[in-house]
Amino acid sequence: MKTIVNCETGEVVQRELNKAEKDQQKIDEVEVAARKAEAEAKSTAKAALLSKLGISEDEAKLLLS
Repeated sequence: MKTIVNCETGEVVQRELNKAEKDQQKIDEVEVAARKAEAEAKSTAKAALLSKLGISEDEAKLLLS
């Protein structure tokens, strides 16, 4: 469902997505999921490295500053 609001008149229209909009929505959902997976992988790798080094995130920041 898509909501369109005309700010000048205050008219609110709700309608179903058309095929192109549905296709774009699916593409966007896949991209968001990929970004989340990438961020999670980076976070996991960072935590593993810090654990391997035996230091905290704050200590790493201090060393790199």
